[in-house]
Amino acid sequence: MSDEPVLAVVLAPVPTGSGPAVEAELCGPLDPGRAEAVAARVTQRHAYTVTVEPSGAGRHTLRVEHAHGGPARPGAAVLADVLALAGGARETVTVTGHQQDLIRAAVEEPAGGHVGQVAWNWTGPVDLARFTAAWLSVADRETVLRAAFDWTHLPRLVLHEWAEIDVAHLAHGAVSWSDLIERDRLRGFAPHRPGLLRVTLMEGPPRPGGTRAPTRVLLTYHRALLDERGVHLLLREFYRAYVRGGTLPGRERRPDVRDHARWLARQRTENARAYWATTAAPPETAAPEAPDDGAPDGPPGTGRVHRRLRPPQTTRLRTWAAMRGAGESSALHAVWALLLYRAAGATGPTPVSFGVHLSARDIPMEGAAGIPGLLGNPLPMTVTVDPAEPVAGLLGQARDAALDLAVHAWVPADRVRVWTGRNPDAELFETGIVFDNRVELPPALLAELRAQDVEVDAPRSISAHPGLPLTLAARHEADGGLALTARYDRRCLGDVDASALLSHCVRLLRSLPDHRDPQSAVGDLLELLQGFEVPRVLPRPPVPEGPDVAVLRAGDPSADTIVLVRTPGVPVGAYEALVRHHRGPERIVSLRAARPGDGDGGGDASALPGLLGAGRPAGPGRLVLCGAGPGGAAAYEMACAAAEGTVAAVVLTGVGSGPGCAGALAAGLKSVRARSR
Repeated sequence: MSDEPVLAVVLAPVPTGSGPAVEAELCGPLDPGRAEAVAARVTQRHAYTVTVEPSGAGRHTLRVEHAHGGPARPGAAVLADVLALAGGARETVTVTGHQQDLIRAAVEEPAGGHVGQVAWNWTGPVDLARFTAAWLSVADRETVLRAAFDWTHLPRLVLHEWAEIDVAHLAHGAVSWSDLIERDRLRGFAPHRPGLLRVTLMEGPPRPGGTRAPTRVLLTYHRALLDERGVHLLLREFYRAYVRGGTLPGRERRPDVRDHARWLARQRTENARAYWATTAAPPETAAPEAPDDGAPDGPPGTGRVHRRLRPPQTTRLRTWAAMRGAGESSALHAVWALLLYRAAGATGPTPVSFGVHLSARDIPMEGAAGIPGLLGNPLPMTVTVDPAEPVAGLLGQARDAALDLAVHAWVPADRVRVWTGRNPDAELFETGIVFDNRVELPPALLAELRAQDVEVDAPRSISAHPGLPLTLAARHEADGGLALTARYDRRCLGDVDASALLSHCVRLLRSLPDHRDPQSAVGDLLELLQGFEVPRVLPRPPVPEGPDVAVLRAGDPSADTIVLVRTPGVPVGAYEALVRHHRGPERIVSLRAARPGDGDGGGDASALPGLLGAGRPAGPGRLVLCGAGPGGAAAYEMACAAAEGTVAAVVLTGVGSGPGCAGALAAGLKSVRARSR
């Protein structure tokens, strides 16, 4: 589908004690009916009354009044809503802290891919037209597939009227399977556009008698939109549509991500706050120590290591854990705590904390189990590892901690950070565990597929961005074995260390059933790893921020100075495109600022007065602050915090492609020049 339009808002900085109304200009293609709908929607959502009037080709005048008669200066959130809704969104949805973190990670480090992938075999004929129609029908029914991301102010979901699902078909031999997986992973998604899921079919090789091997199907999705359980739910809906000729009956399914967001906003937090106040890991929690030689050697990107317990070994582990009132997941949590304890070089009783991902589909919200969006998040599990304690005691700690976490699965991780006194942007843990059970398709649906000569096997997870420096995923395979996959950031963990760490994990899991003596101590387990080198996990390196101020174009000494406000998440290439194609006489400077929502932005305003004279003779030019996406919100906050008269105008855009944002900024700058004549 074509890129949605990017619009710009142009306004003068609004002083704190502003009058009853503020006027701004909205630049971009917007018909009057849509403009009025945007104004009505923004008025409904905020304590401001917004009206619009056409003021020329592709321009509208916005009038913002405080609904209760106070000063009319709107916050950046109001302008972000105007830009998102005017840019084609039907509705916006607040997301939880974990999903906010994932969206920020995706837009601030776009080269990382930030995708998950599952694959399966399709045996039988493939009607490509019906296959594609079935996915489009699922998108019509499931709101989450018509969602994109907006991060102009705070990250959130933006819902659209429709979305195109990319379905590709490749002949056998067009590309190798491994190359297809890697190429599709690196391709990523444009996060501001809906349709953050795509499917590729690859024909199997020919067989004697004119038949073909099963078709391989690769499904790639954005991990800030869906988890693997959500993918399985969507896949079930797809199969239902396929057997019915490509169309699902009924209208848009509810409840959906909107209903979950409303449910979450209504929850009382007193009990959850009290729980985290007593169970959060203290500062002295064991954490892996960084080696002296810095980052691990090896290629950049995401690494993946796989190990498994054979079915008899898995059965022994399950039986051993069950006899002690726990499951395999608790055994895995206990072993992981041991490995982190060892990696930290700890001695004596020491608390250990790591993340445990919960899907949150068993929360007390009617219909939550069927919502395919990203409902859950990883939450910190803390256990105390004591070498003198019986192994059964550590297992019991892990079991009890998991039961407590299940009650609080709905709690967003950002609230946990606040309640435990952590930096709101800090990671709660460096490693995490995901334990998924196989999701079976209903037998009746499989029978309907077989009636059309189609058989499918269970999807297999083959690739996912780790999210943390190290994530361990566990699942039961079809034969009953327990599969373990470590996904890791190679900047934080080398391939050799990752392989050794997972091997140590499997070694301990296999040995647990041998410890039947109630007095068998945790220290006995640790002795099994004596003589093996201790793997190290490094914290994630910071993203380079660049200089505070950089002159991008000298310009005319007497002309205005355009300040491009640079924050994490500015659409890639937006400012470079503006500098290349903008023909005005202005000098162009970039200024690094805090991300919007991280504070009031006032601290960045102190640098503004010096920008007019920096690197050139003093002249009569004005200061114009510009920003794309979060850079625009930061520019607005900075201009409002500056002394009156410092900034002549602010131009801010929504999110979009780099060229789209550059074009919107150029349209806004054209309006600023016209006003000065």
